[in-house]
Amino acid sequence: MGLQESETVELKKSTSELKEGIEAIVAILNKHQKGSLYFGVRNDGTVVGQDISETTLRKISKTISDQIEPQIYPEISVEIIQGKPCIYVKFQGKDVPYFADRRAYMRVADENKKLSVRELERLFVKKQGVTSAWESEVSDQSIQKASASIVKEFVHRANESGRMTDRYDNAVNVLSKLGVAKDDYFLNAGRVLFSNNNSMEVQAAVFAGTDKITFLDIQNYKGNLFDLIAKCETYIKEHINWRVELTGGPRIEIPEIPLKAIREAVINSLCHRDFTNPKGNEIAIFKDRVEIFNPGLFPEDHSPEEYIQGAERSILRNPLIANALFLTSDIERWGSGIRRIYETCKEAGTKVAFTRLKTGFLVIFYRQLNISAQTFETSQKTSQKTSQKILEAIRIHPQVTIEELQKMLGISDRAVKYHLAKLKTKGFLNRVGPDKGGHWEPL
Repeated sequence: MGLQESETVELKKSTSELKEGIEAIVAILNKHQKGSLYFGVRNDGTVVGQDISETTLRKISKTISDQIEPQIYPEISVEIIQGKPCIYVKFQGKDVPYFADRRAYMRVADENKKLSVRELERLFVKKQGVTSAWESEVSDQSIQKASASIVKEFVHRANESGRMTDRYDNAVNVLSKLGVAKDDYFLNAGRVLFSNNNSMEVQAAVFAGTDKITFLDIQNYKGNLFDLIAKCETYIKEHINWRVELTGGPRIEIPEIPLKAIREAVINSLCHRDFTNPKGNEIAIFKDRVEIFNPGLFPEDHSPEEYIQGAERSILRNPLIANALFLTSDIERWGSGIRRIYETCKEAGTKVAFTRLKTGFLVIFYRQLNISAQTFETSQKTSQKTSQKILEAIRIHPQVTIEELQKMLGISDRAVKYHLAKLKTKGFLNRVGPDKGGHWEPL
């Protein structure tokens, strides 16, 4: 019988190397979930045999049981190899990651590599199917501090989408029914969604060139998830190029990157981030590209291409957060975000790339550098004039509706909402009260 070490087979000269043998078991389990270990065979395959007694077998069994976490139950037997007695340990287990003396290892060829913190995190992500336990943990913030206006707006949008029939009565009831509160406290998911006092943070910056050496603008956004989505969208819209098409009818402003793709990427970035990672989300706008960074590892055994092709089902890291965004129609339940971004960009002739990093996931939109500065300047002036007209209309009639502004200016309701969001972000405007019955307040 010829034996040699491999990714699933470990050879040890004797039980004096039991500690190293246990490290090998853990490394093989973390890589392949099953393997074999022989005592009495040198690592070059030379059979030397092993003194064996009942005590020897019991010691191996007990040491494996005591030192490997989670526990495994190997088959330990005596085998005669080339006429010499050897000990054969057959093991398996799917409850990765496994630890030996509180350390984790991974099998690489015939060696056992000690895992770094980030590599160990990847194993946990894979084990949990990318689903995070963080969002289901109870926070230290009472739901009595929930923002009624945020919850009301959520219910309004969920009702409009047709995905939620319950009407707003009070914030506490809504949060309880949504499953993001427990015993009068927010779950972490609820706090991120409906409270401005949470761990969410996005850094947005515009850089002068194609690297991060010189920045022209930098912002640090905090707040609830819905507010951050709007702020991130507005920031990108304000710092990309637009061109104007005149077709004999109303002028049409077209962004260099499809807004639908931008929104999808922003929402996916915030929804699927790893909230246990202290690093925040990032938006970086360069001369030649726009990058949206999410500190959440992509599913270990999958690639973005599989999702573009529609060959894989979604794996939700934060299902409670994703469900809330599904109810408001911000996302679809079956995780077709990457595919929609790709197809929207393809249709618009915009190059997009999806990059897996050791620290997270990156969506890169490549900018259309052939748009002239004159076109961009004209578009900016037009946008500023539209915003100014909206402000003037609000000063005259603070209760003016989006529909009335749309008819007055001859633009779409989405365009009106964009300009209102921009004015709010820049501190020129504030909304007082609900959509119905409330009013705008110029600042």
